Amino acid sequence: MNSPQFSKNRLEKIIKRIQDLRILVIGDLMLDQFIYGKVTRISPEAPVPVVQVTDEMAFPGGAANVARNLAEFGVKVGVCGVLGKDAAGEQLVKLLKKSKIDTKGLFIESRFSTITKTRIIARQQQVVRVDHEQKLKFRPAEIEQIKVFFRKEIKNYQAVIVEDYGKGFLHQEIFDELVSVAREEEKIVTVDPSPANPLNFSGATAVKPNRVEAVAYAGLSGDPEDADMNKVGTTLLERWKVPYLLVTMGDQGMMLYQKFLTPYHTPTRAKEVFDVSGAGDTAISFFTAGLAVGLNGMEAAELANHAAGVVVSKLGTATLQPEELIQSFAEASEP
Repeated sequence: MNSPQFSKNRLEKIIKRIQDLRILVIGDLMLDQFIYGKVTRISPEAPVPVVQVTDEMAFPGGAANVARNLAEFGVKVGVCGVLGKDAAGEQLVKLLKKSKIDTKGLFIESRFSTITKTRIIARQQQVVRVDHEQKLKFRPAEIEQIKVFFRKEIKNYQAVIVEDYGKGFLHQEIFDELVSVAREEEKIVTVDPSPANPLNFSGATAVKPNRVEAVAYAGLSGDPEDADMNKVGTTLLERWKVPYLLVTMGDQGMMLYQKFLTPYHTPTRAKEVFDVSGAGDTAISFFTAGLAVGLNGMEAAELANHAAGVVVSKLGTATLQPEELIQSFAEASEP
């Protein structure tokens, strides 16, 4: 199957249409912290390196990183999720507002701690990651609040991205309400799923697992690298009854499955890989944006693949700029 063609002129028009979109991102919100330093000795207390801190940074993580990806590209974005009434939650709200992300859909809950992932990095290598998290358990009244938000706000967006990390935000009841409201308003709904939270995604426009997740969802045993991915794709399309299934496969690119059509493979566009943090977030962001501006599945997959190829060449949970996307397509078209 031939790859879709993107001239520079057409790509620039697509980018402008993407920047006119309004996209809602819902799911598990997190704060990503990065502590940078240098290692000069081993601790006398235990055989571990002592990291002398030289810099600290924080970024929106999880579903919030998807929102940031789109907002930094110029898309108008809103988020919906739960934060704790704590310092990490306050910091995340500030970061979201700094990126001009609409925070009306944030629910602050005092009995919940904001999910925080702290990465300690020395010489561009991650030494250790420290996670602060507790699984969220909703009360019926809180689920109803989220449903009310959907019913009130969904009309203001062209698409909704569901980012599930299995941390407790996404319940079947919440997803079903979202799909019901989105169907009435004719909105696109895409899902980045978590096998730790196996839901029925019927009614979504697209689901985007990675290879390991897809194989797990299909119920196949053995090494995911050896799995029959066409069998996986056929199984999941039938189970979820969605128009599009996009499977990200690391250095092997992405596979797009659509009913009655030949699977479409787009090879990786990354020149060098420095950090895969957030690559899946970028893929779902731009696949959704592509569908929302009227691209077909293969075109949206190519857009997502180029976008992800750019961000993995940067350290940390990086974002994408329009000129970088244009450059990636230009380089791919060179003989």
